[in-house]
Amino acid sequence: MPLVVHAASISDQISGWYDQVGPWLFYGIVWALVFAGTGLFIGAFVPFITGDSLVFAAGLVAATHPQDESIWIMAIGVGIAAFLGDQVGYTLGRHFGRPYLDRRKGQWLRNAIAKSEKFYEAWGWWAVVIARFMPWARVFIPAIAGIAKMNYYKFFSANIVGAIAWGVGLTVTGYFA
Repeated sequence: MPLVVHAASISDQISGWYDQVGPWLFYGIVWALVFAGTGLFIGAFVPFITGDSLVFAAGLVAATHPQDESIWIMAIGVGIAAFLGDQVGYTLGRHFGRPYLDRRKGQWLRNAIAKSEKFYEAWGWWAVVIARFMPWARVFIPAIAGIAKMNYYKFFSANIVGAIAWGVGLTVTGYFA
């Protein structure tokens, strides 16, 4: 029950956004926040506004404005924004994080990178999918997957599954709540 109460108060705040900006700009704001949560690491600093509460509440708002807002446009857009955010996080980790860490000396760092590579080789696909449902993990797992040089195609497929399950699933759940 506390999740519903929390989501309802967030929904009231987000509904205020909707009333001020209208449906199309509302879509854009929600999608931008979802993208920024992982793609720009904003979710590390404000996880409550870029994650579960936001997309669930966006579904609730869509249910209260069915004549103006399509749940399917919102939900698919959230899924796409989540997917693109993780893609950017992975790319930043792979192309900037790993070269930066490779220039650093130290046995502890080398061991940590080796353990990360081993972990992502064995469990990376599941880690990317499950992390989507965990506020802090959804921010860092894509970048660490890039740093650990997780196989891109595994990451890509896990990212699609996680983004659809989380983004579309949680938004539609909010709509029907």
